[in-house]
Parts: sequence; C-alpha cells; structure tokens
Amino acid sequence: QVQLVESGGGLVQPGGSLRLSCAASGIIFSMYTMGWYRQAPGKQRDLVATITNGGSTNYADSVKVRFTISRDNAKNTVYLQMNSLKPEDTAVYYCNAARVVGGVIPVDYWGQGTQVTVSS
Repeated sequence: QVQLVESGGGLVQPGGSLRLSCAASGIIFSMYTMGWYRQAPGKQRDLVATITNGGSTNYADSVKVRFTISRDNAKNTVYLQMNSLKPEDTAVYYCNAARVVGGVIPVDYWGQGTQVTVSS
C-alpha cells in the first residue's frame, strides 16, 4: 500500500514561515521524483516545486527564493520550507511522487493534502 502523509500545515500570519513534511511508504523512495503542488479554491492544482533523487530542483516562479524543497532518502521524507508567506500562498498543499515505468508509463501517487492559510 502506497501512502504519502503530509504534515505541518496550519494558520500563519503574512511574512511568517512554515515547514511542510511528507512521509512516504510503500515505494522505493529513491526511484521517485518528489514534488509539492497546491490548489486554491476555484483554481487548478499547480506545481510548487519538485526535486529529483539527484537533487535537481524546479520551482514555480511565484515561490522561487521564498520556498525550498529538500528530501531525506534515509527517512523517506520530502520537505517544503516556506518563508515570507503571502495571502496568495493560501491553498491545500499536496505531496506527489512520480516516476516513469520502463521509460513509457507514467505513475503518480498523491497525498491527501494539508491546509495552509496565510492571514492576519
């Protein structure tokens, strides 16, 4: 059974910080590119950041510099450090694990999401 369990979300004031964690089980963690996505009410689910096993990262322009994605393969965990938070960052944040089987078949797993609310 594959499970991705997010934690660390909550309510924070503008300018504050949060660190999200996603603990994975049921997969060979090092074989997957890990990522964070977010979905605000009435909006599409958008990429926030991804990280490969080799440490290559990719960020949405809106979060670059402010957010940092990292992974600890020994703990099967991916993190998202969020600094200088803005109200526009308010969303449900989802953890994602992705790989391509045989170079042809894409496989994705998703967590249930954790709410991040940035408000005074």
